[in-house]
Amino acid sequence: MITRRDKVLLSVSAAALLGILLPLAALAWFLWQESVVAEEKRLAELAQRLGEGTEATLVDARDLLDTLNQLEMEPCSPEHLEHLQDVAMARPHVRAIGYWRAAERQCGAGFVQGEALTPPRASRIYDSGVIAWWPSTATAVGGVELFLMRFGQHDVAIDPRLLMPPGLLDSQQVGLWVEGLPMTRHPADADLPSPDATPAGLSVDHAAGRLVSHFSLDTIFPIDIIAAQPLAAFWERYLPTLVVAGIFGLLLVALWLLLVVHYLRRRLSLASELREAIARDRLSVEYQPIVDLADGRCRGAEALARWHREGDETIRPDVFVPLAEDTGQATDLTLAILRAILHDLGDHLRAHTEQTINLNITGHDLASDRFGDALRKTLREAGVAPASIKLELTERSLLNEDAVRGRLRELRGRGHRIAIDDFGTGYSSLSYLEHFELDTLKIDKTFADAIAHEAVTSSVIGHIIEMARSLKLHIVAEGIESPHQAEWLRQQGVDGGQGYLYSRPLPAAAFLDWCRNH
Repeated sequence: MITRRDKVLLSVSAAALLGILLPLAALAWFLWQESVVAEEKRLAELAQRLGEGTEATLVDARDLLDTLNQLEMEPCSPEHLEHLQDVAMARPHVRAIGYWRAAERQCGAGFVQGEALTPPRASRIYDSGVIAWWPSTATAVGGVELFLMRFGQHDVAIDPRLLMPPGLLDSQQVGLWVEGLPMTRHPADADLPSPDATPAGLSVDHAAGRLVSHFSLDTIFPIDIIAAQPLAAFWERYLPTLVVAGIFGLLLVALWLLLVVHYLRRRLSLASELREAIARDRLSVEYQPIVDLADGRCRGAEALARWHREGDETIRPDVFVPLAEDTGQATDLTLAILRAILHDLGDHLRAHTEQTINLNITGHDLASDRFGDALRKTLREAGVAPASIKLELTERSLLNEDAVRGRLRELRGRGHRIAIDDFGTGYSSLSYLEHFELDTLKIDKTFADAIAHEAVTSSVIGHIIEMARSLKLHIVAEGIESPHQAEWLRQQGVDGGQGYLYSRPLPAAAFLDWCRNH
């Protein structure tokens, strides 16, 4: 006969298996797309660097000419020519700098000179007075077509080949256009389409068997970069990655399926065992003392649930408490802890009504009347006053404001005191707490740590204490580990504290001994 547990396992495993089929079918397509995106990103970064470098070079040339025009030197004097030579040598892309008087170039310095530096027809004449000649046969010197710029009485000749550092380009063909005019390309005989005929981004030229990318930079100058590479080069770059990623993906899918089955088996097993442990009162409780900071005397304790499975395996509360919430056992767990408290300390609480034991509750407990009714009945049968059980809840439990407010009011009306646990780590604020009838605010351990390390954030705890006192709340600090922390908190008016400075969580008998000694 198939049990409910087996049915759940089978149905979830089947769903997991079906969920794998679609990723497997899409894996090749996804990896291809990722490779294309990676290549597009690589080429976009290349274009960005080339475009920004070109733009910086042109701006630098314009600024250089403006600076040279302001020199107070005799034109074409040795001092002037030496200065031109120095600034030309300082810029690797500059081949020559010259001085003009009217329409004639009077002198110059640099690597090249000649008639090519005075071509007859300019490519661009700007309103600012800048005149530019794009690389062409008219500007060629030694087979190198130069880019020329003149402003005022000086000009500069730039070798556009140096706008493309060879180390950036690998073996691909790259062309660069400025303001729609060709500036340079690598290699010089590269067969590249014009920007006007090339769509933006990465595209496949099936006829030529190559990938073509077109990226633009339009900050100061409109700059276009066209790059082309054979499809074979693309596959050579990414095929090993595609193969390895595919194999790795398949292994991950198989591992994931195994982990899902293992997790479900363990979780279902844990959930069943937890239900049995709750029903048979097999959970135990440890008690961490809460002391009065003024005199160090024991005022009670916080009850901390413990679950020891067969075989001496201990399940942490941060595992079984969420598991109880997920499987609808949260209130059953809380009531089981209450029963353990009354079993351990019932006589003590009846004899020492001034002490309280803090019971942690959740939003699930406040969601219906079941918890409140069971709490009333259990305490009445044990002969323990409601005031002996203080209820702790986290800030998260306050989110359903209207419903929670009514439940808390009812519980306080019976005599229970209400504490907010771990304050400062959740959702609410002190002003938000004004909407609830509360008694105690427990400051989270992280703020005590800040005091110990004298962190800047320690100033926050002072603000919390001040605001809590304004709301007339009893204040308890958690996680106190040093006398320095305790003394600082006491001076700030904090009422109570708990932490390793006083005691670790103790079994019931050890806690009673500790209380008798304090």
